[in-house]
Amino acid sequence: MAKTLRLAVAQSTVPEDPTERGALRAAGEEIRALMVEAAGAGARLVQFPEGAIVYPSKHVMAAGAAGELVPADWSRAAWDVLLKEAESIATLAGQLGLWTVFGSIHPLTPPHRPHNSLYIVSDRGRLVARYDKRFLSDTEVSYLYSPGQQPLVFEVDGIRFGFALCIEANFPEVFAEYERLDVDCVLLSVMVDDAPRARVAQAYGTLYNYWLGYSVPAQFSATVPSGIVGPGGRWLARCPADGRPALAVADIDLDSQEKDIDVALRYARPWRRLARAGLYDEQIPVGDARSDTRTTF
Repeated sequence: MAKTLRLAVAQSTVPEDPTERGALRAAGEEIRALMVEAAGAGARLVQFPEGAIVYPSKHVMAAGAAGELVPADWSRAAWDVLLKEAESIATLAGQLGLWTVFGSIHPLTPPHRPHNSLYIVSDRGRLVARYDKRFLSDTEVSYLYSPGQQPLVFEVDGIRFGFALCIEANFPEVFAEYERLDVDCVLLSVMVDDAPRARVAQAYGTLYNYWLGYSVPAQFSATVPSGIVGPGGRWLARCPADGRPALAVADIDLDSQEKDIDVALRYARPWRRLARAGLYDEQIPVGDARSDTRTTF
């Protein structure tokens, strides 16, 4: 049976102050409007940026009296609003029959700092999994968050997804691990105004021959918009680079006949797995002086 899933990757406006209740509600409303649009486009799953409901700025949550960085006081966050918006997103996901992946902060038991997380909500409106950012920046781990502990692989309609957040793009072992875990697509959600990070993300499609969703806040899209990378590294769809909320939509088709995707899935990925598994061991010339001596022509 063919395995195909229509993926929508959003760029939504991400607020940076978790004490601004109106901004949190506005973010939730925008997320839900894009969910309706994604369902109308036939999407089965929609991905949102890191901290889609809120990505707390260090200048808001970890600023001392003299402007120095100090441990964040998380009691200031409007946790009740964050919970209500998350629940409203989940409810709508169930109504639309739309798998929804969105970022927010996840509170832990005090005195532990929260996780920076991606929530995975099913098409029945249930929170079924959560990915916690494992690799944090110096500021994040020093003043803001608790690190996560493990990768997450989740299957929707026979398509295997892995998940990553922002700075984790700079840790190739995260994406190599998802290749070993046999994912078909990695959803990378970021909160960064940075063109090189998108190029790195695109490279993982080339290196590991899987699809990759790259979701960035709308306010940073003029630098690099959200989009979907195919196996082999080609951008299959991208949002407008105009600073406005939008969706990029493309199909994940494991039986794709597009030449670059077909080559990536049926030739490049299997061959690289063989190469990593000791394919060349028996071909290495042992005891050949012409091979061992590297100082003669």
